[in-house]
Amino acid sequence: MQLDCAGKILDLTQPQVMGVLNVTPDSFFDGGRFAKCDAAIMQARQMVAEGAALIDVGGESSRPGAAAVSVQEELDRTIPVIEAIRKEWDVIISIDTSKPEVMRAAVQAGAGMINDVHALRAEQALQTAVQLQVPVCLMHMQGEPRSMQRQPQYVDVVREVKEFLIARRDACVAAGIVSTRLLLDPGFGFGKTLQHNLQLFHHLSEFTRLGQPLLVGVSRKSMISDVLKLSVDQRLPASVALAALAVWMGARIIRAHDVAATVHAMKMTSAVMAVS
Repeated sequence: MQLDCAGKILDLTQPQVMGVLNVTPDSFFDGGRFAKCDAAIMQARQMVAEGAALIDVGGESSRPGAAAVSVQEELDRTIPVIEAIRKEWDVIISIDTSKPEVMRAAVQAGAGMINDVHALRAEQALQTAVQLQVPVCLMHMQGEPRSMQRQPQYVDVVREVKEFLIARRDACVAAGIVSTRLLLDPGFGFGKTLQHNLQLFHHLSEFTRLGQPLLVGVSRKSMISDVLKLSVDQRLPASVALAALAVWMGARIIRAHDVAATVHAMKMTSAVMAVS
């Protein structure tokens, strides 16, 4: 499968790594490290060199309890970084946002994909995505970032997350987005307990059967700490292990903070999978 990301082709016949570039002061792992444009560009340069096929630029933290930011603040954080990356590399840029104004400005600045934790449910987001005609990743989240980890509850988490993603996919297609421009993300850590996350991961292959490429983001997340009792800076080996498992189960894009280690794990996993 190939995705046309505003004229740049993303080849998903092999799994790819999406490098995380948070230009925020409060993201859970790298908050503040890349808030200045120069630091963000240096990090982008490193991720491209290490093999990232996409750079996911985010200007508003979606960690549990994170504060909302204004449209203008998110624009001020993300657009200069997107413009600078576009000038220097041909790498595909994804904009991690739920705001239609930011989607529009980011694509105009050079982004070729939208990564929306709200799955285009914000007012005018769906209509904006239809107009922009770039691929969109639809993620499941129960609740809002400010409150999503306050006792999340499901009767059947796998079934409910699948039903949500199917419904959002169908709504996007009905609105005019071609189904081949849509990706799906179960939303690990977004309104889920440890048991919910583990159940989703155990049944990950069910999501690959829905027909859209699957994006998985578990890099350094708290589900690792919940199992291993590790601080965020100690979670790299487990993050890489989960990335390899996700690829084995059919994920096509792995969203990761640590690009080189993740690329190596994915290449080895793919090499084993290719043997008949």
